[in-house]
Amino acid sequence: MSVAQNSSPQPVADRLEALRSEITGAHCRPTDVLSFGLASLDDRLAGGGLARGGLHEFAAASAELWDDAAATLFLAGVASRFGGRDRQVLWAVTAFDLYAPGVEQAGLSPTKVFFAQGRRNVDILAIAEDALRDGALGCVVAEVSSADMTATRRLQLAAADSETPLLLFRRHRSRGRCPLETPSAAMTRWRIGSTASAPLPWSGVGRPRWRVELVRQRNGAPFSLELEACDAEGRLALPAAAADRATAAERAVRRAA
Repeated sequence: MSVAQNSSPQPVADRLEALRSEITGAHCRPTDVLSFGLASLDDRLAGGGLARGGLHEFAAASAELWDDAAATLFLAGVASRFGGRDRQVLWAVTAFDLYAPGVEQAGLSPTKVFFAQGRRNVDILAIAEDALRDGALGCVVAEVSSADMTATRRLQLAAADSETPLLLFRRHRSRGRCPLETPSAAMTRWRIGSTASAPLPWSGVGRPRWRVELVRQRNGAPFSLELEACDAEGRLALPAAAADRATAAERAVRRAA
């Protein structure tokens, strides 16, 4: 009798553990991810990229215009690549202040994106959740100044169920406090800021550079990288070494001569 009593709890524990794994896996599908195409970035991400069925949050490094622009363009590049060639992107805002030519330079053309506007954060969150549950979009972008844990949990579940990524842009509304300080159910949380571009050997401005910081990620460690801004296809690049730049410039001069 004592042997039977001691052995019976083990199968129950096994079943409970299996059930926990099944529930966790149902709302986190790391196999379907969007990679950045940069080993120095993808190798640091759990799963090798951004999960399509997930909530990902972004914020500017400060309330300054240049950091806000860097975060917007970084997000636009990600949204463009999630959408691909044949799927639309929804961008929901409370105040329309996007500069369309700039967003297009990051890969998100006017033919790929349509916009929705609400008066309050709660309106934007509701629009985003409805768009996710529809399941027809390549990506949903939502701009809010705040979203609590309950709201982000709902968005994460909706993104996982539809396998549609949500990019939540937490905009600065006051100086001195990062929007990412509040708790969230997001799979990844990013902080983006502008930094000085490399000097060129001729007159002009080099490709913009960003300080890309992954503040938190599920099942992974935070990190920070300096990257060159998105190109017209939404792709980032590693800064070239100064020696490589000089060599390339010399070759260009010789060809021109």
